[in-house]
Amino acid sequence: MQPMQMAPSRPASDGTLDPSPDPIPGADRDSRHAAIALAATLPTDVVLYLLLPVYGEAFGISLPEAGLLLAANRLVRIAGYGWVARFYARRGDRLTCTLAVVVAAACALGNATLSGFWALLPLRLLWGLCFAALNLSTQVLATSAPVGAAARSGRSRAYIALGPVIALPAAALLSEVAGPRWILLLLAVIAMGGLLAARRLPDRPHPGIGAARRGPSRPNALDTWSFLEGFALDGLFIIGLSVLGRDAFPGGAVIAAGVLMALRYGAEIFLSPLGGRMADRWGAEQLLVVLSLATAVALVGFGTGWLWSCAAAIVVLRALQLPLLPPIVAHRHPGADRVRALAARSVWRDIGAGLGPVAAGLLLPVLPAPWLYGLPAAMLAAAALACGRSARRPAQGRS
Repeated sequence: MQPMQMAPSRPASDGTLDPSPDPIPGADRDSRHAAIALAATLPTDVVLYLLLPVYGEAFGISLPEAGLLLAANRLVRIAGYGWVARFYARRGDRLTCTLAVVVAAACALGNATLSGFWALLPLRLLWGLCFAALNLSTQVLATSAPVGAAARSGRSRAYIALGPVIALPAAALLSEVAGPRWILLLLAVIAMGGLLAARRLPDRPHPGIGAARRGPSRPNALDTWSFLEGFALDGLFIIGLSVLGRDAFPGGAVIAAGVLMALRYGAEIFLSPLGGRMADRWGAEQLLVVLSLATAVALVGFGTGWLWSCAAAIVVLRALQLPLLPPIVAHRHPGADRVRALAARSVWRDIGAGLGPVAAGLLLPVLPAPWLYGLPAAMLAAAALACGRSARRPAQGRS
């Protein structure tokens, strides 16, 4: 066990030394290490969205099976987030993230060597639980100190995006030269590097979440917003963006798709910290409403033919919004309930992000694009306004 590092004592108001440590440097350090652990392992997942639909034969799967495999990691999180959150609360960040990194690397090794739907499905399910643990740790540690939580969350998102930004174009190029398996072997080795960060995380538990297991409850405004954000931006929009890349660059579809996906993560590196600083200055809830309304307008434009300009706007707005939810949840749910509330919001986003691609596949052939993107845009705007109204109410009764 590593010795606990104490921050320097601070001067008290009467001139004596206050022995209580300053929580800000420790929160910054722990949040950074959790984000680096996730950044090291996330490429093992995101490159599969690039490789499985194109190189399905190399993995022994059909295109429909590739779609199921890519959805499996989200579906298992819907059912398993509660178990992951309770394990995390009992065991703490260090053990939870260490196990998640090791299992994620093993899953990448399996993806590189195994073939067939039933051989790959357990690996996708295990990765889904690993991501749940690592993602929960990044959110909890980013909000562990109220001061600067939004800016810390933005910096965390930037660190996390570094891995996919580098891995996606590299995977596109290497797969064209050497096939899709070698990049997965390389990413399995890189994922193990996440242990260097995971072993530096605190090992204290997060008590309180296991004391009472709440049953299903009616979704509140933040739940609805999380669902629609996942459905529209992580689901419908990503499918539309992939189709645009394929149509615009038919001769190099894999490379074009890899570059487009990398640009999405690249926006997070530069813009999520900015979004966090904006939230600390003007308020996360007010900023969420403004950015969501702008996103709704961009989605309508995307569906009505303003493809590239509105796609760029959506990428920018999404990156600015990513750091907003954790500090809002932490403000509404202080103390031990923060862990449960963060996990609940992640579940709702996963449900939306899992249903979005399915809806796009079913509705794109039969529903005009203005309706396909306009209706979710209107619902997203309504949910954002509801979040703004609930922020002005007293905190009691929120779930």
